[in-house]
Amino acid sequence: MFTSDTLQGKTILITGGGSGLGLAMAKGFAKCGANIAICGRTEKKLEEAVSEIQNISEDIKVGWYQADVRDHERVTAMIAEIVEDFGSLEGLVNNAAGNFLSASEDLTPGGFKAVIDIVLHGSFNCTHAFGNYLINNEKNGAILNIVTTYAEGTGCAFVLPSACGKAGVLAMTRSLAFEWAEYGIRVNAIAPGPFPTEGAWSRLVPEKVMEEKFINKIPMKRYGEQEELSNLATFLMSDMAPYITGESVVIDGGERLQAGQFNFINDLMPRDKLKALFKSMRP
Repeated sequence: MFTSDTLQGKTILITGGGSGLGLAMAKGFAKCGANIAICGRTEKKLEEAVSEIQNISEDIKVGWYQADVRDHERVTAMIAEIVEDFGSLEGLVNNAAGNFLSASEDLTPGGFKAVIDIVLHGSFNCTHAFGNYLINNEKNGAILNIVTTYAEGTGCAFVLPSACGKAGVLAMTRSLAFEWAEYGIRVNAIAPGPFPTEGAWSRLVPEKVMEEKFINKIPMKRYGEQEELSNLATFLMSDMAPYITGESVVIDGGERLQAGQFNFINDLMPRDKLKALFKSMRP
């Protein structure tokens, strides 16, 4: 589906691009010819990531920028630096996030604020700075926000700050998709299910028994692979999706569908026994 020039001529900034899913998307964009800018707070991690991305192709330009997305002034300066270094900026992926497990009654105001500041305020800061750059220079562009499957409708226990922050980012996605369409700016989101990464997984699924429960509630009985997310992100950021905006695409192996009232039956017994039981119940 993709070629080495699918994203050629585009420079894309990925926040939190030094590791995990951010780095995976950066590599996927690089394979398709995009110039890559990544940002984060840890210099060493960013340097190593840039080296990995650059090894994919000598025909692209790659750069890293030390920035805390919670700092609007720094983010605005970073956008200007990227434009100066690369000549232009066509895409933004708001991937930087924070999350941890906690009983909500045990949350501190500081813990709640820490996640909201990164997820919601950070996404706004980057989007606001990038959007103004595009509008002021009469340029088209694409913004992609990484949310979660629980950002819409259900919320989620034990990750209250993340649920609140990601729901806000989803609302921002749809609000700006409408408002900024006249400027030629597309704004979309991806809502991933379980995609194990070293950093996030250690905080969210620390025990083996939890991991077994996690995978068993996914209808496909497996976790997502980073390349699968990267492929979806590439499509949404490319010129192959020029009429898609305001959309949140779920990629979770069907995990969100477990909310169906009778879905629990699937875990009671093997499928052949279920089918026999159903037949015996017919009038």
